Amino acid sequence: MTDEQRDLLAQAQDSISAAKILLETGYPGFSVSRSYYAMFYLAEALLLTQNLSFSKHSAVISALGRHFAKTGVIPGEYHRFLSEAQSLRHSGDYGQRKSVTFEQAQEQIGRAQQFLRLAEDLLGPLPPPDVNAER
Repeated sequence: MTDEQRDLLAQAQDSISAAKILLETGYPGFSVSRSYYAMFYLAEALLLTQNLSFSKHSAVISALGRHFAKTGVIPGEYHRFLSEAQSLRHSGDYGQRKSVTFEQAQEQIGRAQQFLRLAEDLLGPLPPPDVNAER
């Protein structure tokens, strides 16, 4: 795993933690946004294994499907997870205040956690967080 991939996985891990906090404090719309970004960072880390990098979210999602899901490197459901999370993120960020439910946010957190485990299986595990490190 490269330093850039390690950083992306750490960002994903942090985003999942933030998604949990946001959901626990009553912000499911913002929670799904963090879950989406966790999956997005993980997709970017996987794409880097093939020296692929994109500036548009739609390009990252498309490339994950083309280079990883369709080829069987990852189960196709992870491409669907990312695509559905992007749609929910748009609802949470731009829709009405209550457009995302607690249950939807909870499901997205679970999917982001599954995606992180998959990425760690493919790229290697992240070291445990340093509880003494400053944030």
